[in-house]
Amino acid sequence: MIMEEELRERYELAAERIREIAGEEPEHFADYFKKVAGYIIYVLSNYEKEDKEKDLEYLRKRNEETFSELLGDAYNESYLNPDHAAKKLGSFGRVLSFIYAEIYSLPMLIKDDKAFDVIILMELFIEVYIMINSSEAPSLKGVEEAAYYYGFDYAEELVRERIVETLVPSEGLAYRICMNADLNGEEYLYEYGEYIGENERGLSKYLASLSDEEIESIAKTFVGGFRRGFVTMNVPFEGKKTVNIRYSIGQERIVRAAVREFDKIGLKPILCRYAVSRINRKQVIRQGFTGITINMQFDYDHRNDDAFFLNKRFVERKLDIMRKVYEEYKEEAAAYAGPAVIESFGEETVEPAAKDEASSYTEAQEKLFTEFATRSGEIVNDYIPGDKYSFTIIAFPVPTVHERFDEIFRETIRLNTLDNDKYTRIHQAMIDVLDKAAYVKVEGKGENETDMHIEMRRLQDPQHESQFENCVADVNIPVGEIFTSPLLEGTFGRLHVSQVYLNGLLYKNLKMDFKDGCVAGYSCSNFTDSEKSKNFIRENVLQNRDTLPLGEFAIGTNTAAYSMAKKYGIMGKLPILIMEKTGPHFAVGDTCYRHAEDTRIFNPDGKEIVSKENSFSKLRDTEPEKAYFNCHTDITIPFDELARIYTVNEDGSEVDIIRDGRFVLPGTEELNEELG
Repeated sequence: MIMEEELRERYELAAERIREIAGEEPEHFADYFKKVAGYIIYVLSNYEKEDKEKDLEYLRKRNEETFSELLGDAYNESYLNPDHAAKKLGSFGRVLSFIYAEIYSLPMLIKDDKAFDVIILMELFIEVYIMINSSEAPSLKGVEEAAYYYGFDYAEELVRERIVETLVPSEGLAYRICMNADLNGEEYLYEYGEYIGENERGLSKYLASLSDEEIESIAKTFVGGFRRGFVTMNVPFEGKKTVNIRYSIGQERIVRAAVREFDKIGLKPILCRYAVSRINRKQVIRQGFTGITINMQFDYDHRNDDAFFLNKRFVERKLDIMRKVYEEYKEEAAAYAGPAVIESFGEETVEPAAKDEASSYTEAQEKLFTEFATRSGEIVNDYIPGDKYSFTIIAFPVPTVHERFDEIFRETIRLNTLDNDKYTRIHQAMIDVLDKAAYVKVEGKGENETDMHIEMRRLQDPQHESQFENCVADVNIPVGEIFTSPLLEGTFGRLHVSQVYLNGLLYKNLKMDFKDGCVAGYSCSNFTDSEKSKNFIRENVLQNRDTLPLGEFAIGTNTAAYSMAKKYGIMGKLPILIMEKTGPHFAVGDTCYRHAEDTRIFNPDGKEIVSKENSFSKLRDTEPEKAYFNCHTDITIPFDELARIYTVNEDGSEVDIIRDGRFVLPGTEELNEELG
């Protein structure tokens, strides 16, 4: 790591003290401190030097040893596990598990050349060691205060660091790997400092087998979708200079080709890792380049570790820092074109357990969490307005998706390049009918209890206006869907899906009841304790709120994606990006037009889309704190759980769009060809 003299001195002093701790026999929690000290020493010894001279056998061995406590059953007996930590350390278990979880990011921080971040973690460990072992009766309050001031005192540096790395291009670690490394071998993968498993190795090897022409075709589809998004959303492209490329480790050949394609339209890449510190990271979300989650239970156990510093003072400090840094980098923010995301899907699915010993928010902290989300969203929008940038998302499978991974990858390429014109035409047939409706009904079949009434607006100028957007492969690849922002007042009913993955978490038998377009009740069968199940939804879907509005109603039309998922039995492994195209879906949270309601957007037929706001987002100019929720979670009903989607007109007449999982509206029947 490169560091100035002052940091070098702090680093060497901390490293020396930790080596001493590893050989001491402290009075309190000796096993914990010796184990964590040993881990720090191992990482410092094995990650500081360049890997170029190290052979593959060494790199693989180091990889397994570094992350051994997250692999298999080892986590059950690790201090990273808050349950085990509480068992061994009593009331100190939760906070000491949090500190170890932060320290477990050291390999990544070293590889990212973040010496300051490494040093403050080492110093926190030493401070807590001294605090606990300098008294016969250690103070839990003192240790928790140390954790608090770690977050509070270093927010200035770490929040600044995070904002800058997401706005300013650099030729850092990811850029050097993607653009300069030999991507035909396995060795480069270990440069990231993350766990490299069968998915990363297998994906990299598979992409290395594809021709340059095939990789370039993927990149052109990806970058073309990003550029079309500006046209579709009527966003000015002039003056844009940067794009944030987010990807999964193993996808580097695609990224390299995409960087070259973006260069052709004048955009430089921003390639940064997801936030690893709880000072910046939100729950289990990873925004940036990342490996496949090595242990979802670990991520879930520590999702609320910011509870150690989440108070009003911390929130105000973090918001002040954000505004100051964005003001300092306002030119870079204005030049930001948006994120271009390459997702992965098909990793082994895990249903995490809710643990009593894991960190959790108090009621006051839940309110602060939502307050921060709202106010930080306003700050970002001040400098990167929602109507001044675009985005695109595309997804590809990883080897654990299925034993026939290569076939599924090829099928996914086909899905990502389906004929936009064909779907535009089919979508228009549905939109023409939906624009005349007073309301739409969506009904499940069999054990699916869905029975939704979606109220429609009355168009003032039907010849020139539409309620639904005709969406093909631009910001969301692949095609296709039509969607609207429902009229909340008068929208009601039950949404039910037997199983769905949302942000990497499995929900079983998810039910949500709506009244006037807002969540009025909810349940799932993840836990035998119904309250735990409700809390699971409240925390991860409602984002610690009592309710959320229905931000979107859509009909997905990609029957090819549905057919592929059924053929290979991977419906449960599809990302929401593809899953939402395989049936009707509803999103709770903001509309699809957050901060862009005043931008005029037109469908291919020339009609202006007018259903872009609801009774919450309408408050954006008068009561902005009530207008947005900074979340948008899509929930899809698959075709085989669907009885009927139909419109009801003012005169009571009904028009079927889908019946018994098949498209029956004239002009849409072609979609059934993929269903067999």
